[in-house]
This record gives sequence, structure tokens and C-alpha cells, in this order.
Amino acid sequence: MLRLPKFRLEEPTTVEGATALMAEHGEDAMVVAGGTDLWPNMKHGLFEPKVVVSLKRVEAMRGITVDEDGSLRIGATTTLAEMAQSAPVQASAPALAQAASLVAGPQLRTMGTAGGNVMLDTRCQWYNQTHFWRKSLGYCLKKDGTVCHVVAGGRKCVAAASNDTAPTLMSLGATLAFASADGIREVPVGELWKADGIWNKKAERSEILTEIRVPKQAAGHRGAYGKLRDRGSIDYPLFGCAVRMDLGEDGAVAGADLVCVALVARPLRIKRVEELLVGKTPGTEAFDSAVQEVADLAYAQAKPMDNIPGDAEYRRELVPVYVRRTLQAAARGEGPVHHV
Repeated sequence: MLRLPKFRLEEPTTVEGATALMAEHGEDAMVVAGGTDLWPNMKHGLFEPKVVVSLKRVEAMRGITVDEDGSLRIGATTTLAEMAQSAPVQASAPALAQAASLVAGPQLRTMGTAGGNVMLDTRCQWYNQTHFWRKSLGYCLKKDGTVCHVVAGGRKCVAAASNDTAPTLMSLGATLAFASADGIREVPVGELWKADGIWNKKAERSEILTEIRVPKQAAGHRGAYGKLRDRGSIDYPLFGCAVRMDLGEDGAVAGADLVCVALVARPLRIKRVEELLVGKTPGTEAFDSAVQEVADLAYAQAKPMDNIPGDAEYRRELVPVYVRRTLQAAARGEGPVHHV
């Protein structure tokens, strides 16, 4: 049986109280919201905080509202189930609702939070194991060791970003609000990530994500999320892709974006997607041809590694399949895509 180590639990009721505790305890403290990632990782000895600051009682960090300008404000402790079932999110940001609906299974979505998924620790099949298992292998770069078991001779951790909502938020141009003892800091979600599997965020560990802000999308906005996984629930993505597609008044594509996840330490935006799709009308041969070109681009740019379970070559061969199907689903206003 895996047991939680000893720690002190703090339960502030305000953001200011939570940030004060994080500042007071420094690297000895971590925050918890739903706990679907933190508690298992603590049981495995991956995280060893002496103080855990619970955000459950901070009411200001929960709920979904629509501003006068049509933008969405999603509190960081809003559950993934709430986000997936939210009518405003479904209407304004369908890919985000779809991605949230595919995280884990229903029980975990009722506990896991919007902010927790954004701040999810990177994952690797050589890292997310028990202490006994990791010790027998000599540990790894991300925790206690000096060897990367994915890249021979590697000196940088390549544990993968595996958070389903991250690519959708990037495609939507979302902004994140972080609170600390120094005040509030806003960060475009596309600027949050860095290529470091040990800590893949340009944010201090003492900062607390309090809110996700999604701007109003174009009038003809369509979106979809595609997720490859072994089982129809529970599993982290073997590959995920988020599509934003904006149609003009003439029905042709006026704007587009494609962001993938579960490949490297940060979500990956596929280059030249908009260039290929703009001006093409869904349902035409020209559009279908452009979709295939984008799928081929994704195959060239998205290269899965042996960092998460599942054969890397199999995952790579399914990249263009999922990209193509997710683009077509977005064009039709459908989704999500999660079966081969």
C-alpha cells in the first residue's frame, strides 16, 4: 500500500492568505486543489512538501462568468466536469469543453480542476513510478538521478506535457492570472511553457494560478479536440491536438491554428497551418487537400518520443490521422475525436 508522507495542511479562505502561506514556506510548500495529480505523486515520493496549501475554501477562485465583451473567466478551482458541461464554454470555446470532457474519467473530472490541468506536472514512463521502481533503475534526471532513460546521453529532461486543456487554451489565445505575495501577474498561455521537463512553466513555484481568461472568438469560430489513448477513459493522452478554425461570412476559412500535446515538455504549435487553410471552404476538394497538407506537416513536425507509455512509432503514425479527423470535425462543428 502506498501511503501519503507526513505534512501540514493549511486551508486559507482567500487568495491573499494562500499567497502569504506560499511566501512564508517557500520551497517547502505546494498548493493543492483537486489533488488528482499531487496526492499520487506524493505517494510515489515524487513531491515531498512539508506544507500543503489547499485552495478548496477560496471561493473567489471558483466559477465561470462571461464578461460584457464576451470573454470567459474561469476560476482555477472550477472542476473539469463543470467546465466541460458549461453552456458558455461549449458555445464560446467548444474545443476547451471537449478537452475537459476527455480528461481522465468522470470521477476524476469531478475532483480535478481547470487550473490543476494547466499546471499539471510533466509525465514520463520512467518518472511516474514508485520509489522502489525508480531506485532499481538508478532514478532519472527529473528526480534524484543524472540519467535520461529516453534520450541516451541526454542532459535535459524530456518528460511530456500531457495536459489536454493546454493546447486548446493556446489555440484560443487565453491568458492566465497568477497571484503571489507581490501581486497579480498576467501571462498569455502561449508564453507560459518552456522546453524543460523538470519544470516546464515560466512561473515561480510560489505563484498560484487563480484564473483563466479566454477572449471572445471570431463570429464564425469552430473548434475541436482530438485525443489518442489506449482506453476510452482514465488514460492520459498518447497524443492530443486542438484545432481552432474561424470561418468568414463566405464560409471559407478566415483563421486557423493547430496545437499538439503529449510529445515534448511543452505543447507544440504546428507551423504554416493558417497559411494552408485560409481561403479554403470546408466541403470542397481544395479544403480536403489543404487538410491533408496540414496532416503531413504535423507528421513532419510532431515526433513522439519514448517518454510516455505506448509505442512511439505507432503514436507518430496516428498523428496525421488524428490531425485530419480533428480538422474535419472542427469544420463540421463537431467533436471531440477520440476513437481511431
